[in-house]
Amino acid sequence: MRTYEIIQKKKLGLELSVQEIEYIVEGYTAGQIPDAQISALLMAVYFKGMTPAETTALTMAMVHSGDQMDLSSLPGIKVDKHSTGGVGDKTTLAVGPIVAALGVPVAKMSGRGLGHTGGTVDKLEAIPGLRIEIPTGEFLEIVKHHGICVTGQSGNFAPADKKIYALRDVTATVDSIPLIAASIMSKKIAAGADRILLDVKTGNGAFMKTLADSQALANAMVEIGEGCGRKTVALITDMSVPLGNAVGNYLEILEVIDVLKSRGPEDLTHLCIELSAQMLYLADKGSQEACRDMAKEAIANHSALAKFTEMIQAQGGDISYLLEEEEQGGQFPLAKFLVPIPSPVNGYIASMDTEGIGLCAMTLGAGREKVDDILDFTAGIMIKRKTGDAVEIGKPLAVLHADDYGKAKAVMEKYLDCLTFSDVPVPKPTLIYG
Repeated sequence: MRTYEIIQKKKLGLELSVQEIEYIVEGYTAGQIPDAQISALLMAVYFKGMTPAETTALTMAMVHSGDQMDLSSLPGIKVDKHSTGGVGDKTTLAVGPIVAALGVPVAKMSGRGLGHTGGTVDKLEAIPGLRIEIPTGEFLEIVKHHGICVTGQSGNFAPADKKIYALRDVTATVDSIPLIAASIMSKKIAAGADRILLDVKTGNGAFMKTLADSQALANAMVEIGEGCGRKTVALITDMSVPLGNAVGNYLEILEVIDVLKSRGPEDLTHLCIELSAQMLYLADKGSQEACRDMAKEAIANHSALAKFTEMIQAQGGDISYLLEEEEQGGQFPLAKFLVPIPSPVNGYIASMDTEGIGLCAMTLGAGREKVDDILDFTAGIMIKRKTGDAVEIGKPLAVLHADDYGKAKAVMEKYLDCLTFSDVPVPKPTLIYG
């Protein structure tokens, strides 16, 4: 088998065999095939695409290139959840405790944020003492005893994907739907869950900006999951506005607690219930409607909140930082400066540049521009008005949380540039497209 012939075959738009794809992935991971040839193949894939069978074969070849998590020691059906990322997306931290409180084990490995998107483990690390680097054996024991553990991605999972992605990043082939789908699903399948729920974001704050591209990615990932023997469901959800009101690590933790106390933002609460219902449905807990009712009840009776607290304690976190003052806690410090952004007009917010708002939070210190940047866990934005909301001159559109007043003043103008206004009412965006 020759790499040259495989490149030629894909250049002509022909379907590669499982053996050819395995040969490429194994050879490149082992350093036996040069970057130049894989770059050529990636560009051929970019223009000619891949069939579902090819994409599934690529996914499994990348899965087999490294470690795979064995969750067989955990009872019941294991369901994993993945979001394609956005601004203010803290759903994992509410959904995990909801479904764990209802008997579905949650063994979740999550990533860090980069650029305008926030990472789940970054939010968790805002809690003093909480460990996100946990050895596999202890990770599984925590899930066995407490029903849930959320850690950073550890182990050598899908190293072929990491190596191929680095090459995609410098060859302008990142935005290929088959390659995106295989990359995401290789890590999800290596993580060992029986079934997979995908939250595919769409809109200006998402990786996929258009609904058509988001639908294509969702379809491709579901086909891969099913082709790899994992029952898979995808929701397509909005990211044309930030999710919830909080953007920033500790602020988002507090908003998760608000959701679990039945007082969270309407959009975030609704999406958390729907994602929880789909995870419960995948775990064979009942009909979708019954699972929605179960999720709502877990919030209403505070069993999900208790499970969240249990998870934090099991991972070494200090829960006193999360308690309210009347509960003799609430110790976590606010940012030094809380700077409101007054509305310059009367009317309505017509649209929001959600990616731009995420970058504003990053500038304040809530996100990373480079992988090794240090986060300010108290930094962030509390949004007071979103698309479709009425605004009044002088009333706050958002409040910036920052330790550097000069930085906050600079971000005020950038934030206003992220908004457009209307004199007439504007409908709120759809939250769940399908």
